[in-house]
Amino acid sequence: MRRDLPYALSGLALGVLLLGNAALAPDAAPLRAIDVALVLAMAAALAVCRRYPVVALGVVTATMLALHIRVHAGVSAAFAVLGVVYIAAWRGHRSVAALASVVFLGGFLARDISVAPTGRPGQQIVERSALLLGWFLAANVAGLVARQRRAYLEQVEQRAVQAERTREEMALRRAGEERLRIARDLHDSLTHSISVIKVQAGIAVHLARKQGEEPSATLLAIQEASSAAMRELRATLDVLRSPADGDAVGLARVGELAERTRTAGVPVQVTVTGQPRELPAEVDQAGYRVVQEALTNVARHAGPATAQIHVEYAPAQLTVSVTDDGQASSARPVTPGVGLRGMRERVTGLGGALDTAARDGGGFAVRARFPLDEPA
Repeated sequence: MRRDLPYALSGLALGVLLLGNAALAPDAAPLRAIDVALVLAMAAALAVCRRYPVVALGVVTATMLALHIRVHAGVSAAFAVLGVVYIAAWRGHRSVAALASVVFLGGFLARDISVAPTGRPGQQIVERSALLLGWFLAANVAGLVARQRRAYLEQVEQRAVQAERTREEMALRRAGEERLRIARDLHDSLTHSISVIKVQAGIAVHLARKQGEEPSATLLAIQEASSAAMRELRATLDVLRSPADGDAVGLARVGELAERTRTAGVPVQVTVTGQPRELPAEVDQAGYRVVQEALTNVARHAGPATAQIHVEYAPAQLTVSVTDDGQASSARPVTPGVGLRGMRERVTGLGGALDTAARDGGGFAVRARFPLDEPA
């Protein structure tokens, strides 16, 4: 309705102009109630011409032609018709706009000829008709030009959107190719080297124990560190490969994470509140990675512990939390490692917030919040 307000005000202004002109013109007939009704009908039709251009054009043409025939309103009766002709041509109704122009011009000219005396007034009729003809041609052409301009701008906008989408797809494809290249390089170089260190350390430990000797602490530390490095490297390779290999992960697979963690000896409980719904792919994957990293930390650092996963769906926010009752204590602050830093970067990159802290009663808590009201 707000967009129709300028048209309604224009209709009222034209109505006042027509009534004033008809009342003051020396050659105009006296105004009657039906003439005021015709002007009001024109104003009402003009108010809705944006939404109903064909109907409005028919009503305005008929009422203004009738008003001119009854009171001889003059060229001012053509103003409203010209405006709606332009709008109809702009909205794509070229034939209707042209037909209305011909009908109004024909009726206007026929009325002037029927009441005109002979002599110079005939020349005035010709001049006025030529003027109106030029105005109506201009209104039709202007409407067509405006429509073509709008179509051109829409096409340019669509091309810009398509070009932006193409650039984004190319950037994503290149990022995926780069991830795969890094994953292959890491696999070919680091995986082999770390595997050799792990195997050699394991053989040394086995031989020492076979000979009845206790392996040195340094050797055991090398064996443990190589095993941990291998696990972390494999996890990194999984993260690098999964977006490009079609192995999409999301919160729907949190149950699988929990089951694998239980198999590793850590009891896990999963709680989902709110109404689960489709999430943006980045948020869905980031939530899964938060749970994955948190459970990995529980298995590695919490000692004998149980873990609780809570996924909360709210209208404008997704909250993912993982808590445990392990060895962490508020008296001994946890130093953030690569996993926690990567987790924070992943969450904040999507406009969210990450809280990680030891619990007062013992254990550790990870809580990530992602906004869902608009894309990050």
